Amino acid sequence: MLPKLSNDPAELARVSLEKYGTGARRDEDVSRLGAFARGEVIRLRVTCPRRLGVSAVVLRLNMDGKAESDTSFSYIDSDYETGLELYELTLDTAALCGAEPSGLFWYRLLLVRAADTLFTDSRNNVDFDLVSGGGCPFRLLVYDPADLPPAWLGQGVMYHVFVDRFRKGEGPVSYPEGPRGALLDPDWDHGIPQYPEERGGELANNVFFGGNLWGVIEKLDYLQSLGVTVLYLSPIFKAYSNHKYDTGDYMIVDPGFGGEAALDALLDAAKARGMRVILDGVFNHTGDDSLYFNRYGTYPTTGAAQSEDSPFYKWFEFRHFPDEYASWWGIPILPKLNHACGDCRHYFTGPDGVGAHYIRKGVSGWRLDVADELCDDFLDEFHASVRASGTERTDKPVIIGEVWENAADKVAYGHRRRYLRGGQLDSVMNYPIRSGILAFVQDGDADFLYDVLTELYGSYPRPVSDILMNLLGTHDTERILTMLGSRPEDFDRPNRELAGARLDPCARECSVRLLKIASTLQFTVFGVPSVYYGDEAGMEGYHDPFCRMPFPWRDLDDPVRADLLAHYRALGALRRDPALMGGDFRVLSHGADWIVYERVRNGSRLVIAANRGVSPVTVPVPAQGEILLSVGGNTYGQGRLTVAPDGVCVIK
Repeated sequence: MLPKLSNDPAELARVSLEKYGTGARRDEDVSRLGAFARGEVIRLRVTCPRRLGVSAVVLRLNMDGKAESDTSFSYIDSDYETGLELYELTLDTAALCGAEPSGLFWYRLLLVRAADTLFTDSRNNVDFDLVSGGGCPFRLLVYDPADLPPAWLGQGVMYHVFVDRFRKGEGPVSYPEGPRGALLDPDWDHGIPQYPEERGGELANNVFFGGNLWGVIEKLDYLQSLGVTVLYLSPIFKAYSNHKYDTGDYMIVDPGFGGEAALDALLDAAKARGMRVILDGVFNHTGDDSLYFNRYGTYPTTGAAQSEDSPFYKWFEFRHFPDEYASWWGIPILPKLNHACGDCRHYFTGPDGVGAHYIRKGVSGWRLDVADELCDDFLDEFHASVRASGTERTDKPVIIGEVWENAADKVAYGHRRRYLRGGQLDSVMNYPIRSGILAFVQDGDADFLYDVLTELYGSYPRPVSDILMNLLGTHDTERILTMLGSRPEDFDRPNRELAGARLDPCARECSVRLLKIASTLQFTVFGVPSVYYGDEAGMEGYHDPFCRMPFPWRDLDDPVRADLLAHYRALGALRRDPALMGGDFRVLSHGADWIVYERVRNGSRLVIAANRGVSPVTVPVPAQGEILLSVGGNTYGQGRLTVAPDGVCVIK
């Protein structure tokens, strides 16, 4: 007699897909991973209840952009005690890729029955439901293992310095004079950055507070006390503006920041402390006031805006010379570079190009601004030249891309990108984790955080996951403390109100408590935490430019700032645990408003639990251990951890 067909949700939930490694990773459970090195072989194992009446399990797979093909699983066994049937299929990633060194694939499972066929529908590339048709496919990324990302990035803490606003140091600097010169605001402690009347309005951005690279050197001891191992500097090249995203000359360190001498001194001082320095590469566009475009005749060479005979003319795309040209987001002061022009591209990507030049000086890598707008040829060549320029001083340089979405299958301007398949980006700015953490700490949405963590870890190559740039704030976002303490309507106020807006004491106290939870998650999930300067000291500010205030050096003894700073120092010390240096990651359990996960490596195991509910949550944990960090009234003993509302705890 045929088994009764069932669509019972309890029966459907018993269907599972597991992945196991072969060869060097024989029988290793890799079910939570969705990216594998070319040449790895994966054994897929499907179990399903006999009551479902499944007659066959089929893998429907296609390389991205290619036709689908079906492959049947082999029936292996049936367990009459559990009522489960077992099917298996082996995938050879090299055979899937064929002649290609890497590839992106999509697949679904089909459970064939007499009356219908069930399809897998995955929401996070690991977990799935069964539906009667269609369904969201799983993603399988196969990457080239020839040149893996550098592991050193994931072994500490990154600190994002916005140079003009971090520290005014003692050292020689010079600012341009004349009608297009710089204006200096002497009020470091209370000055407000210049801002337009309306958000997005035109702004000269020529008012400086005087921060420079000498100041970064002066505060290296402070940064070291936070556990910082990598300094990420905002653009430092000669430019008209205070933010320097309008580069004037890539081969000159801005004299207002201390010039070449200050950069060399910083590299030496950082190296002496075991720190590395990475630079911000703005290679998609220049400033209109630049050596290359020279709209105002500032530079002695003939720029593209001055003559069609300029050696730089083909570096830009003119629709009508000289006033109509392609620019970043239509902003005329930021003319877009034409990387289809070989001379232009090679200026950055060649053996003696900008990328390689600074690596040979001792810089340890690059963060690439608006990576989505850099073509594949640029990224391929840039990666090759930067890697080839690594020295004993820099080891293997790193390349991090500004990508705001999941980079494993990103489509930008109608083109599928291959950022993480090898030979382009080593890591990306992890904006999705920011969204997940904010959803959890602001709204208590642990389900969303769980899906974000699961999808990213189940999409990226493990070497990439280990060095993802985990952030809560940047120069492009509101300050994290402001985000956590503001009402939605606060963000829509006019700039004249936002300029001096600060949280009231009650909102600030609540925001600090939430930031302690958020930062603990940021520091303990897979990847490397990146702290935007001053977040550790409770800096506030709404959108750009209010998120770019001068660092409050004279106000660090404020009780709230001091308390938050002590918390960040504890997190920095925690990052030295082996489990947080590339350790395996696994969510152990979660509810609607709480989550528990672990990190494990080389015999070290950390369990992290966070609760945003209104009631305590008790979870089983190892009986033998110690609390390394605790926020809230948490208790631990006899194999049970109780996490208080708005609490977070790390147990070793």
